Amino acid sequence: MTRWYEGPLAAFDTETTGVDVESDRIVSAALVVQDAPGTRPRVSRWLVNPGVPVPAEATAVHGLTEDHLARNGRWPAPVMQEIAMGLAEQAGRGRPLVVMNAPFDLTLLDRELRRHRASSLARWFESTPLLVLDPRVLDKHLDRYRKGRRTLGDLCEQYGVALDGAHDAAADAQAALEVVRAVGRRFASRLEHLSPAELHTLQAVWHAAQARGLQAWFARSGVEEAVDPAWPLRPDLPAAAA
Repeated sequence: MTRWYEGPLAAFDTETTGVDVESDRIVSAALVVQDAPGTRPRVSRWLVNPGVPVPAEATAVHGLTEDHLARNGRWPAPVMQEIAMGLAEQAGRGRPLVVMNAPFDLTLLDRELRRHRASSLARWFESTPLLVLDPRVLDKHLDRYRKGRRTLGDLCEQYGVALDGAHDAAADAQAALEVVRAVGRRFASRLEHLSPAELHTLQAVWHAAQARGLQAWFARSGVEEAVDPAWPLRPDLPAAAA
């Protein structure tokens, strides 16, 4: 029987105007589908004109200028619909979805759907659940005592995954997918008997524990910052769709 980390996987990533899921916007997104390790992935890309200013600091990260997006990007409403349909298709085919730091990308997508489609991300998965694999949560739980940061670049270095074109949505999604495969192989004795559905449930528990630990560290350090324990999607706030 093929282990889940050697089987079909999909991966999703976004580039944005900033890091606030309640107010920032998606400017590009990618969905990568791979049937098996080493096979050629199928990539869907979206470029979005967010209809709001794109801060210089965001452009410095992903290289997408406000002018370029205005000339080449599509309006958000149809794009968000297509992305949600694409993710729902993967769920319907039973492919787990890899999302690095899932509460950011999936929550931002949910807010964009609410903003532009008067909908929600959850509505697309009422009949077939979305099964998420988050390399950050998995790595932090399975190798919890390793020091250092756990950005996608750090995880790629740790697991020997090439990251060509960082902060390009398709490149980041492909790299996150490969990291999850590598995590599965490295920790096979602890993961191979768990199904993606079981792992999805466990990651919610693991992320909540990780959030509590980070919150406690912030408190000891005098840092006034709230850490949301929700995974893979943060609860809706009434102002999010404004």
